[in-house]
Amino acid sequence: MKDAGEKIDQSRKLSDAIRDVKNAFADRDDVVVDMREAHRMRLDLLAAELAPVFADVPADIDSFDFVVSSGLQPRLWIDAVSHVAMGRDRRTYRFLKDTRIGRVVLAESTEMKPVADAVTRYVAERIVERQRMMEGGVEPALAGIRRAEVAEAEPPLTSSQRGRGWSAFLSGLGLIAAGALVGLAVSAALFWDRVAALVLSWRP
Repeated sequence: MKDAGEKIDQSRKLSDAIRDVKNAFADRDDVVVDMREAHRMRLDLLAAELAPVFADVPADIDSFDFVVSSGLQPRLWIDAVSHVAMGRDRRTYRFLKDTRIGRVVLAESTEMKPVADAVTRYVAERIVERQRMMEGGVEPALAGIRRAEVAEAEPPLTSSQRGRGWSAFLSGLGLIAAGALVGLAVSAALFWDRVAALVLSWRP
């Protein structure tokens, strides 16, 4: 231990440590601010690229947002479930959509044009879906298009394939009938005594 009369080293002060910590926080905040500003600047450029598309949306459609939000992670919101954000490298545009099964990536590129094209396509699809629903078609346009594409891609069934299908159907019916008969037989065997007693009780 130090002697009571020994002087305390005055070179180590709490105020100096506090100043160092504040400087470290300031440096980190500068990095965060720089990242946020870089992200927002690129998203503003994308919004300017898409400005003609946003302007062409009919005025009676209010389901789109088309706004760049602030915060630690700036985003260009397209509607309530889709937005464009920047990747961690500050250069990759990521067009994302929130679905019931999680967030999916609709487009991703370091170039602005592919993502702008994907956003334009997305806006057009939403407008067409809305028009179809207003006209009485409750089915989303994309679902109908994809089902039609699948139907076109599948070859027509041959006569032998149709025959096999009928055979499988009839075999299934036969199995169901056989199961029903077995069930009746088992039930009769289990309750035969009760049925016989009931019959004897009705005899004069």
